Parts: sequence; structure tokens; C-alpha cells
Amino acid sequence: MSQAKDNPSPSGSTTGSGAPAASDRNSLTIGADGPIVLHDVHFLEQMAHFNREKVPERQPHAKGAGAFGVFETSEDVSAYTKAALFQKGARTDMLARFSTVAGESGSPDTWRDVRGFSLKFYTDEGNYDLVGNNTPVFFVRDPMKFPHFIRSQKRLPDSGLRDNHMQWDFWTSNPETAHQVTYLMGERGLPRTWRHMNGYGSHTYMWINSAGEKFWVKYHFHTEQGMAFFSNAEAAEKAGNDADFHRRDLFDAIARGEHPRWILSVQVMPYAEARDYHFNPFDLTKTWSHKDYPLIRVGTMTLDRNPENFFAQIEQAAFSPGNTVPGIGLSPDKMLLGRAFAYNDAQRNRIGTNFHQLPVNQPKVPVNSYLFDGQMAYHHSGNAPVYAANSGGRPWADQTGPVEDGWEADGELVRSAYTLHAQDDDFTQPGTLVRDVFNDAQRQALVDQVAGSLLGGVRSPVLERAFDYWKSIDPGVGQRIEDQVRAGSAPRPAEGMGEG
Repeated sequence: MSQAKDNPSPSGSTTGSGAPAASDRNSLTIGADGPIVLHDVHFLEQMAHFNREKVPERQPHAKGAGAFGVFETSEDVSAYTKAALFQKGARTDMLARFSTVAGESGSPDTWRDVRGFSLKFYTDEGNYDLVGNNTPVFFVRDPMKFPHFIRSQKRLPDSGLRDNHMQWDFWTSNPETAHQVTYLMGERGLPRTWRHMNGYGSHTYMWINSAGEKFWVKYHFHTEQGMAFFSNAEAAEKAGNDADFHRRDLFDAIARGEHPRWILSVQVMPYAEARDYHFNPFDLTKTWSHKDYPLIRVGTMTLDRNPENFFAQIEQAAFSPGNTVPGIGLSPDKMLLGRAFAYNDAQRNRIGTNFHQLPVNQPKVPVNSYLFDGQMAYHHSGNAPVYAANSGGRPWADQTGPVEDGWEADGELVRSAYTLHAQDDDFTQPGTLVRDVFNDAQRQALVDQVAGSLLGGVRSPVLERAFDYWKSIDPGVGQRIEDQVRAGSAPRPAEGMGEG
């Protein structure tokens, strides 16, 4: 490592082997809107190494807990999907895990942060994982930026301390973060309990019906307990006297027989409408208009059983949005495509090569996989052929032609941002959130939170960029933030993202 100090710095970044890196901001896709290609070696190297940065806790989403339950489909949505778990009357066993993003496994779970909302459905067609958050959007829209984002929210390399300057340096250098940062700095950054927050699939997914028709969908899980939030002072008090408050609340509520429930609804967009929608519907930093695509009720998720062993059933639980079932597919969302690789790869590093054989991760249907051996392989296929095709009677898959859950892509291999639609920008939606959704008290709390965070060690030129960032979201709110910071009069924010 000392060699790097002795040699001149390269003009840009390099790969691990020292060659010039192509891009740290855009993955390699077929056309600006096409899928990520497997031979984007730099992206795969970045993600595979990122998955192995920390051992053995999750990186990120280390602090969390969960419970088992059931999903019941009460409505007929067969016009949109043939997935067995979403057929009217179906009851599907499931597991839910809630978490923070940036904190380590021992950190307080009431810090200001986005909350993970990960679901595993043990369906009759294999396991389906829906991996989302308690907000409908995310900070970035290209997975090449994801490791950089997470590191900016973690700790400084020299002191090992969290740092507001580092966080705001990343956010203001990437304006696409504005929508999620506005959610984070508002009241949703401090949910009172996991039971009192909504959950979202966040990404756009594909549904396919029995006739082969395709639709784009977004998932919304609305809490039946009602949404409730902490103030900064309440969250700080809980962080000090019960670092495991959210974990304790969920476990104790279920033990008392107070089983939390969420209503699942979806927004459905006809397949062809995505191409000309006024903004890119696959952009993870955007929400769809409910006026354009109203919520359609699907069913109810109920958590009614606590784990018997936290390590075996929660810590070893592994989720990946790449785990889909017939009737459900992915979309051109670049973050979704990157996560479909990264999540299972992270589990291979964190838990082991055969993490899918652990009881909590096993499907309830028979498995005939051509994944063999590796560390801790305790399920095996005897002396059956280990290769395909074979003449030993072991079946293999051999579908050819167009895939039912695919989409068209045609173009050159490029490193590029998405093709802009008519209303694609980074500040309109967070501005609408601030002006039209927040009330006066919520706007003032947002100003106090952001100003307090910026007073916590954010320096020039990042400080001035932060003022411009918020003025781009809303001129009035941005000016109030700057005035408060210049006066040095902001209340101290809650610990977590936005506070070192």
C-alpha cells in the first residue's frame, strides 16, 4: 500500500490490476436504457469486492430483526400476473426482516436512516424475495455508484468516525439523491417502530399473466397500525437507553398477540406505456403518479410468529431481488439488475457458498439444481449426473427463443445515464414532496434537521453545494436552511445519516 504514496497519482481511477478504469459512475449497458452486460468487468469487480469488505455482518443493513408470517391474497389480480402466490385465496408462508442501512450490527436502531423492508415468500413455485425499503425511492439509479454511496455513509478511513461532510459531499455531488434525502431528512427518517412504517418494493418489476401479457408494477405495503414517527429528541433518548428498541418492540408485540399487518397494493403500468411516459418509469429515484396509475389492492401480510433462534432464522436469512417466480420478472431498472447479482453474491461471502441450503432459505418445493459442492454442502444429489445435457435421466432446462419476462433492447454498448424523458430531472419530485405533501410543521422540522446536520462539520465547498442543492429542491426551504446555518442556530439532529 505504501507504494501508492510514492508513485504519481493516476489521472483517473484504476481497476484492481492497475489498468485505467472506464467509469465509476455508469455501468456498461446495451444502449442508454438497456440491460447491464456480464462482461462489464469493472462493475462486477467493484460489487464483488464491496460484498467482501466487511466480515461477517451484512454490508449494509447489518442492524435488524424480523419475524415469520403469512401473506393472503384477497383480490383477483390474475389479469396482471399468473404468479401462484398472487392468485385470489392463496396463503403463502413468509419471512420479513427490517433493518437500518448504515449502522453496524451493534448500532442503535432508532438512528435517522432509511429502513430495509425485506420479504421472503415460500411459494409453491419456489422462493420469491421482495427487497425494498420504507421509502418508495432510493439515493442512486446506477449500481456502479452504490459502493461509493454506502462508504460515504459509513466511517472515515483515518479516525473510524462517521462524518457529515463526507455524507453531504456525496449527496451534493449526485443530485439524483435529492428525492431520497428529502424523505430521509423528513419524518420518515425516524419511524417510531417497524410496525408503524410503510414498506415499498421501490424498484419497478414486471408481472406476466397466463396469456403472456406483460405489465410494469410497483409494490406498496401500507401499515394497518398507522404511520408514527419519533422526534429527534425521542429518537436520541431511545438510542441512549435502549439501542435495540425497534427489535424489542417487534418481538414483544408479536409475543403479546399483537400481530402487525400491512395491506399490499400495486401500481400497474401497461407494458407499452413505459417507453413514452413523461419520466423514466425505471428510475429508482422517482415515484409514479397515483393519478396516472392508482393503487390496486392485492392482499394482506401478517407477522404472527417470532423466530426461535435469532442467528439461525434471522441473521442467516438471505434475500435477493433476483429470486423471482413464474409470473414475476425484473425490469430495465439498472439498480435492480445490479442488485440481482450483488445480493446473492454478498450472501456467498457472508454466509457461505451454500447459503441457500440453510433451513431459513430453503424453498418448500423440491430442488433440482446444478449447483454442486462448495463449503458446507449438506444436500446432495447422490451419484446423479453433475452436468447437462446428460444421458443419465437427470432433467435439465433448455428453453430457447424469447423469454416471457424479457424486454427489447437494441443499441451500442455504452456507459451512459438513462435516456431523458420529457420530465426527467432530479429536483421536481422532492420539491413536490416538500411543498405539497409536508405541512408547515414538517417543513420546519426538515429545515432544522438539515441545518443541524450541516452545522455538524460540513465544510466548504460542500457546504455551499448543499445550500444550492436545497434551493434547487425548494428556494424558500433552501434559503431558510442557509439562514439558519449562517446564524449557527440549528437544533442538534438525531444520530444517524446526516449526523456523524
